[in-house]
Amino acid sequence: MMRRLKNRGSLLGLVIAFALVAAACASSTPAETTTEAPTVTVAPTTSTTAAPVTTEPPGTTTTLAPPEEFKVCQVSDTGGIDDKGFNETAWLGAQRAAAEIEGVTQAKFLESQSPADFRPNIDAFIDEGCGLIVTVGFLLADDTQAAAQDNPDQMFAIIDFPGLESNIRGLTFATEEAAYLAGYLAAGVTTTGIVGTYGGINIPPVTVFMDGFFYGVEAYNEAKGTNVRVLGWDPANPDSGLFTGNFESTDDGLTFGQNLIDEGADILFPVAGPVGLGSAQAALDNPGVMMIGVDADQYFSTPAEFQPVWLTSVLKRMDNAVFATVKNVVTLGSLGNPYTGTLANDGVGLAPFNDLASAVSDELAAEVEELRQGIINGSVSVYPASDG
Repeated sequence: MMRRLKNRGSLLGLVIAFALVAAACASSTPAETTTEAPTVTVAPTTSTTAAPVTTEPPGTTTTLAPPEEFKVCQVSDTGGIDDKGFNETAWLGAQRAAAEIEGVTQAKFLESQSPADFRPNIDAFIDEGCGLIVTVGFLLADDTQAAAQDNPDQMFAIIDFPGLESNIRGLTFATEEAAYLAGYLAAGVTTTGIVGTYGGINIPPVTVFMDGFFYGVEAYNEAKGTNVRVLGWDPANPDSGLFTGNFESTDDGLTFGQNLIDEGADILFPVAGPVGLGSAQAALDNPGVMMIGVDADQYFSTPAEFQPVWLTSVLKRMDNAVFATVKNVVTLGSLGNPYTGTLANDGVGLAPFNDLASAVSDELAAEVEELRQGIINGSVSVYPASDG
């Protein structure tokens, strides 16, 4: 059951992959929202272990005096600020910073309706004098880097991409670690012997979830002598992967989910933001089908009618990463070192099983916990040595 761990992918690979992402859509006028020292309500359980928020020591990044009126400003990707996961989790961190960190006066966001909005939204916040601009997602990397080069006195943080300039803090996440646990769990719970996954857009921050899930299923098969199949993704044949091509269409999610169910999958793992809600509807329409969510605990972040289908979620604690970065800037005058969220620092994790806990045997739950500890101490590896 022990597997080999490798640090997946290089920065060069990320940059090349980003360069291949097409971004040509018509621009819409984005809506701006301001939050002034809000009271933030967070879902009661979003991680098996509560993730502590710590202020990291300043690194080699730009050190600037924060403005007297400090605003933390977030630019979303096209999934929208209320996407029940990716953008919304990061926004919770900005809101919490405005509520809890002395000196932070406002949290604001601009929604990007298309990639054409990315740079105008960033520039609008630069003109407004935001103390920290947080751009949410790999797809904003090019515009964030260009804006940082043009404005060396402006501090930035970007999620899912390394900070390539001294005034950008990269916030990245080893989501393959938690997804590996989810894959092992799914293989142990399925009754059909088939599980399915698909992505929104074929980019590394999406496929890394799918990699971990695939290898977790493979680990279960190796340990138990079973042959649970994964539909929708094979790291050895990435061109055959399933992708909706967007992070918005719940209709696509319904179609993709139903197609996987029709092929025999009884556990679905969509890595596609709000698109996944369509698959949750498909699961609800097909009794016995379960879902594994991403980014936030979907049991709490999606409508209550879907609670019966969520087996667990692969957590990506972007809220804590954003909060810690704001705290660094306000209290230390520095962005801090580049951040990578892992199982070890509670930057990623697996959500509780909630209503479907009875589907998970005590033995399986113990094995998943053993794997978690093994990944943390290095005795369990996610990626085979031959990969990458």
